[in-house]
Amino acid sequence: MGDNADPPSGAALAAQGGESSQGGFLTRLFSGAKPAADNPENQRNSHLPTGDLRNLISLRVEDVAVPRAAITAVAIDADLKKLIDVFKESGYSRLPVYKENLDNPVGFVHLKDLALKYGFTSSRLEFSMEGMLRSLLYAPPSMTIGVLLQKMQGDRVHMALVIDEFGGVDGLLTIEDLVETVVGKITDEHDTEEGALFVEEQPGIYVAQARANLAEFEAALDMGRLAEDEDEEIDTLGGLLFMMLGRVPAKGEVIRHPAGVEFHILDADPRRIKRMRIVRSPENG
Repeated sequence: MGDNADPPSGAALAAQGGESSQGGFLTRLFSGAKPAADNPENQRNSHLPTGDLRNLISLRVEDVAVPRAAITAVAIDADLKKLIDVFKESGYSRLPVYKENLDNPVGFVHLKDLALKYGFTSSRLEFSMEGMLRSLLYAPPSMTIGVLLQKMQGDRVHMALVIDEFGGVDGLLTIEDLVETVVGKITDEHDTEEGALFVEEQPGIYVAQARANLAEFEAALDMGRLAEDEDEEIDTLGGLLFMMLGRVPAKGEVIRHPAGVEFHILDADPRRIKRMRIVRSPENG
């Protein structure tokens, strides 16, 4: 990539042709084998819609990847403070690392490695990004998510970059992105509470699902209408943003509303908005 495109391109070609031979859960899930009738566990899961599952795992990685414009990455020469700031601002636990530009990735850094090496010790270690780098996987846009999931499982690598035919970075996928595409949203400690479509994270800052009711959100914040009077058909926060932009915003995008509210897109795919952070300006708090 860039001036040195051979390693990523070779990795992408290897990924396209290689499937894991390990017999883990993902391998069994994507094998298409019928469940054995004498296995009670398989009997309980025998109703799974295998046809729909096969359609999902045959999706190409370019259809579900985080687009290049929404990738949060860090330069290899970033200092410790810069790296910590990017982790804090993004909320991610893994960040791709590049040299000079994103088209020349060198690996990724894990928040756990940073915390263990520099966060829980009183010794003044000299910071080294290179010492924390982990390997990335590279995948062509045409690879199916089923193949990439098996490769991630076999290589024990949880992040992949989508590489175009010119060796440039076109998108990013984590193993959680792929699994959620197949089995649905996986809620963790960073997601809003189950049943709560929006919650106040801290004064003036809210985390909301895109399907949260717009009128209820406006009432909870004790503010005027965010939608124009003629937009009577807008019922949700996601619908509001779509009508404002005329398109689905990308993950990582920030949309500023004239009412003094900022919408930070936390989770979205090419087809829909999923989750956002809403920040009120102090004068509107």
